[in-house]
Amino acid sequence: MTNPILVEVTRNLTVESLHRGAVAVVDGDGKTLFALGDVTSPAYTRSSLKPIQALPLVESGAADAFGLSEAELALACASHSGEMMHTAPVQAWLTRLGLSESDLACGPQTPRYEPAAVALAAAGERPCRLHNNCSGKHAGFLTLAKHLGVPTQGYQRLDHPVQQAVLAAVERLSGETNLAWGIDGCAAPNFALPLTAFARALAQLAAGKTAGGMRLVKAMMAHPELVGGTGRFCTRAMQAMEGRAAVKVGAEGVYAAMLPGTGLGVAIKIDDGAVRGAEVAVAVVLEKLGVLAAEKGLATHPILNTAGESVGEVRPSQELRAITIG
Repeated sequence: MTNPILVEVTRNLTVESLHRGAVAVVDGDGKTLFALGDVTSPAYTRSSLKPIQALPLVESGAADAFGLSEAELALACASHSGEMMHTAPVQAWLTRLGLSESDLACGPQTPRYEPAAVALAAAGERPCRLHNNCSGKHAGFLTLAKHLGVPTQGYQRLDHPVQQAVLAAVERLSGETNLAWGIDGCAAPNFALPLTAFARALAQLAAGKTAGGMRLVKAMMAHPELVGGTGRFCTRAMQAMEGRAAVKVGAEGVYAAMLPGTGLGVAIKIDDGAVRGAEVAVAVVLEKLGVLAAEKGLATHPILNTAGESVGEVRPSQELRAITIG
């Protein structure tokens, strides 16, 4: 099916680009409250899956056995910007495990936060694996491996007990089996789910129906700056919602949200992979669900030229503006 237009990009008063996509909202009992577009075809969940990938870390007892803080649990769910507030605690976490940056399977990555990248270059240093946006997730994987008493080497392979625990959690929460999978940018496996199944899994966390799920959601909401970083949409949205929802970006236009007050899960996929489209779409859905105030202005993004002048905007389509949920 052809997905509806969810987001428009304008230049002056003319629509220049369009982003099509799909949205699913599911409650803690697995009931689909809202669906728009193709919500049944599998799509890779990318980094929006991280709260579920972190679930075995908590459910196994590894988080408590190694004394992980709430901030470290937030980092396990993060796609951070490589700022010092991200890299320093991951380094300390690894040291506590008796491991080092070289034990991370994710590769080096230039910090997304430009001042951090500039400071690194000015110090004559090169980006390392700690700067990878997924270093917290990988530290969580290593913690689970240590707790299970299995080799840390190869923890990123699908046949390793760590990734088998992640797969089991994804299948259990989503209700889907025989999942298509591929290797994510950070070298760990990632799984494809229909949006309704992904939203169902997220709702299980939001509704507290799985041991440790609510703990991870609360950690994300308590530390939004660690989940994203300075100026990032995930961070700004969670700060604006003040504990009413946790949100998580994924590559290729994927977005997830978990609403603990209502036990709802939200999954969004933009067809062309544009994150800007997914940010606008999830903001509108969160406004419709009553957890994000429209006056926060997160559902419309200005388009700036190199002089910093506003020359257009990324905005919701009329069809998306008109939706009602529930």
